[in-house]
Amino acid sequence: MKTWYKDAIIYELHVKAFCDKNKDGKGDFKGLTEKLDYLVGLGINTLWLLPFFVSPQKDDGYDIADYYGIQPEYGTLKDFKLFIKACKKRNLKIIIELVVNHVSDQHYWFQDAINLGKKSKYWDYFIWRDDEECFKETRIIFTDTEKSNWAWQPQVKKFYWHRFFSSQPDLNYNNPKVVKNINKIIKYWSDLGVDGFRLDAIPYLCVKEGTNNENLPETHEVIKNWRKYLDAHFEYKIFLAEANQWPEDVAKYFGNDDECHMAYNFPLMPRLYIALKKETRTPIIDIMENLPAIPPNCQWALFLRNHDELTLEMVTDEERDYMYKEYAKDPKMRRNVGIIRRLAPLVDNSKRVIKLLNSILMSFPGTPIIYYGDEIGMGDNIYLGDRNGVRTPMQWTADKNAGFSQVSPHQLYLPPIMDSIYGYHVINVETESLQPFSLFNYMKRLIEMRKRYLVFGRGAIEFIKPKNIKILAYRRFDEVHQILCIVNLSKVAEFVEIDLGAFNFSNIVEIFGQNTYAPTNGKKYNFTMQPHSFFWFEMQPLLYTESQIE
Repeated sequence: MKTWYKDAIIYELHVKAFCDKNKDGKGDFKGLTEKLDYLVGLGINTLWLLPFFVSPQKDDGYDIADYYGIQPEYGTLKDFKLFIKACKKRNLKIIIELVVNHVSDQHYWFQDAINLGKKSKYWDYFIWRDDEECFKETRIIFTDTEKSNWAWQPQVKKFYWHRFFSSQPDLNYNNPKVVKNINKIIKYWSDLGVDGFRLDAIPYLCVKEGTNNENLPETHEVIKNWRKYLDAHFEYKIFLAEANQWPEDVAKYFGNDDECHMAYNFPLMPRLYIALKKETRTPIIDIMENLPAIPPNCQWALFLRNHDELTLEMVTDEERDYMYKEYAKDPKMRRNVGIIRRLAPLVDNSKRVIKLLNSILMSFPGTPIIYYGDEIGMGDNIYLGDRNGVRTPMQWTADKNAGFSQVSPHQLYLPPIMDSIYGYHVINVETESLQPFSLFNYMKRLIEMRKRYLVFGRGAIEFIKPKNIKILAYRRFDEVHQILCIVNLSKVAEFVEIDLGAFNFSNIVEIFGQNTYAPTNGKKYNFTMQPHSFFWFEMQPLLYTESQIE
């Protein structure tokens, strides 16, 4: 199906963090291949792999030194091909990370440029200046580590441009040769069986004096070039845009269905947490009702947490201060302009809240993304530095090294979580899979329902606004199904009266238990909600007439 991504359940993972098969303390493709049946059993149908290319690992693989090679500790090209084959056998789609904004300073393009200077054919692959006076209107992204977007290269006695770390020189997309080189990389991995590409940090591709160097028209032309190439050479391959911008800017990366197929709904994420603490639906509805229209074949991507900090770039200063006060009281929990915590610790390990948030994730317009380990409620370690605290080994069992690896613990790339609340002796796949009411089995059931009702991924949404502001209610509908979702954002039980006029003469069937409520008869309906709870109701047409009801 051309728009398969609308029905996807995406699972985001680090190859290095999932399963170590070759016993070097880091996960690898052989280990990941061995765990595919676990993912299928959970209900996953799409994997998003974080960078696995050759890299000096100064930025956890986002500093790519070779787009065509696999980091040796993750395995070989043969291992990758076997992994792809195993995925195809299980009908699993694969999205990989394609870091297009920059490369590592160890990449041969950059090394050739500094060794040969202007004689290098790769010199114009980068942006050079004699001083730091250009592009002064451009913000610095990593304000806690970088003081400038320019870095001095002593060998050529020039400054080079970088939007991220100084070890990651930006590529010069004003140069058409760079654009064409990315097309070659796209073809290489597509030919190997990859189904999609997450285009990292795309708002910053092109530069132009007198601008803030974000969301430039020239950048959109570059992406259109890649999309045209992708469509001309492959069927059913997709682009996922990583553009942490305000909704009106993010929506432009869909183009006229000629840029990216998907884009993250970044502004929604922090407002879910604000709505929870303030016990009001207003922040959620405000951002959702201000989302621009997007082309019919395009799709938002939704997530509660991921591999980076819970970014607070696209919020107001007041909202950012509130998030820090409520969710990051310890300064060690803050990174860049965000909060470096996993889902469970963010909400004080409240299973009710975790389930509530996942109910929104699975029922809002868009494609849901689950970060590895969040399905069992894994914790974090804020003392590991940078963003490593949310990138610890997957917790499979209560055995040595959480069942992740058989090596000596000091050989692991990072220590597993070992505290009394989130430690692998308490939180692990083996234990939770045996407990009928565990978070893991809840997530399986939730995913199953999401996949059963395609309206969640493809239908429209209409918000219902009862008087009780603590209740978030909305209708998901298409030509086949009408679903009523009700969420209690309050930490206490709430009563709510909801106008069900849009569902006139419907049976109300609770989706999970299949319990049938009395027909609506076009009247208001009263619900009593437990603290931090939710309902999903299928509104079914009656088989009898209005007069028979009366």
